[in-house]
Amino acid sequence: MTAPNQPTPATTLPDPVNDPPGRDHSIEAPSGKWADGENFPVGSWLLPARLRPHVMAFYAFARAADDIADSDALSPADKVARLDLFEAALLGRIPATPSLAKAARLKASLAQSGVTPDHAVDLLAAFKQDAVKLRYADWADLMGYCEKSAAPVGRYLLDLHGEARADWPPSDALCNALQVINHLQDCQADYRALDRVYLPQDWLTAAGSSVSDLSLPSATPGMRTVLDQCLDGTDELLATARALPFAMRNRGLGCESAAILALAERLTALLRRQDPLAGRVALSKPAMALTALGGVARRLRGRWS
Repeated sequence: MTAPNQPTPATTLPDPVNDPPGRDHSIEAPSGKWADGENFPVGSWLLPARLRPHVMAFYAFARAADDIADSDALSPADKVARLDLFEAALLGRIPATPSLAKAARLKASLAQSGVTPDHAVDLLAAFKQDAVKLRYADWADLMGYCEKSAAPVGRYLLDLHGEARADWPPSDALCNALQVINHLQDCQADYRALDRVYLPQDWLTAAGSSVSDLSLPSATPGMRTVLDQCLDGTDELLATARALPFAMRNRGLGCESAAILALAERLTALLRRQDPLAGRVALSKPAMALTALGGVARRLRGRWS
């Protein structure tokens, strides 16, 4: 099956270092997709002010790279080549240029904070995978992807705040749960725009469903079964993640993780009641704020009920 929106044929990629003046050196492919669509706080006031610029540098880098992977106007080869340039600039293999400013900014941030670039490199590996892989065989295959596309974000934050790496498992569980939630919210849009489907193929087959059902205006009974199976897996991840807010030595990071955990639980419950094929399932901004504050309160009370 071909994607509904065919990518343009591969083109000669701009060389930001050696191309002559006047050549279009644009490497990024901003989509605007995330302007108002974030489910979770990024670099919020709960985090120490001195660390927020580092968090935003990491976020800007990740968002720019993700936009390249999600572009419907680039070929897979172009996407991988552009992401390779991001990696080369991040690791200092090529000089910093304006077209790679976000990579240069993160490189400087990592040098200042002492955090390894490995987390950002893992994200790039996931985005390169997004460029070429359109289906996931089973839940384990999907979790393997999430270990590269989501878990590195939490690991970066833990390292930035000087937290123990023993706390990676609950952090990984929370980040992977957030990734699955996002996949379920966008399952129809990802299929229509990119022919990319994260739903486990073995579950679809067992439920008598197929990826083509994602084009329908509402979920079939089989598709609803698969969505609920994904939510069951998400609930298991969130059960592991509930230890995270209380494991953090940094109170702000503990409160931030509690707010995100509360939002994830609320969205998971909402996805059970609503159909993501009939419309994007999301919280309003007031509901997000109240839910996040409730999570912080639970962290301050010292228990998660």
